Amino acid sequence: MQRLTRAESDFTATEYEMLRKLSTPTKIQDFLDSLPMNWEKNGDTHLSPRRVIEKKKAHCIEGALLAATALWIQGEPPRIMNLSARLQRGDVDHVVALYMRSGYYGAISKTNHATIRFRDPIYRTLRELALSYFHEWFLNATGEKTLECYSKPLDMRSFGTNWITSEKDLWEVANALSVLPHYNLVPKGNWRYVRTADQMEIKAGSLIEWPESDPRT
Repeated sequence: MQRLTRAESDFTATEYEMLRKLSTPTKIQDFLDSLPMNWEKNGDTHLSPRRVIEKKKAHCIEGALLAATALWIQGEPPRIMNLSARLQRGDVDHVVALYMRSGYYGAISKTNHATIRFRDPIYRTLRELALSYFHEWFLNATGEKTLECYSKPLDMRSFGTNWITSEKDLWEVANALSVLPHYNLVPKGNWRYVRTADQMEIKAGSLIEWPESDPRT
């Protein structure tokens, strides 16, 4: 696959070189982990990769788009995938960037939690990858597990390149993810057998990396 060039990206030389140095999924993940969580204190955002670099913070889909851009610069497909929760339970979705090594899927994930993080490239299918998040995805208030389905991957090349440095919020990407085919993880009728998280799991799940009180968020 052809690498994303600086001219195509419209990045400055400094911006492009910074992402070019993130030459592996691990390096991309390490960079995302170094960014404070975007708590959206002034309202909902959907920052482009350039704005993430400028503001030095990101939430999940913003991190996934930056990761996808860094992969594209390395000549890998810039693909993201939605992991959809049972919204009627008051949960929210999560978006990861996908990569492959030797035919196996892995995921790059920006999260504020001790769970739903990076995935090594050991999963034969996207379903296997999505299922790896199921056990640790629960509501801290009740322990109820809520991960319901995963989406068909969205290849960001379908949006061209203007989104990479856009000064506007990228709501169209979220909208495109929401209308993609989604595939259920739990067999029909089996939700009633799913055990809630126990107290130790809930304690671990309550850990966060970047508190909202941190001025950098």
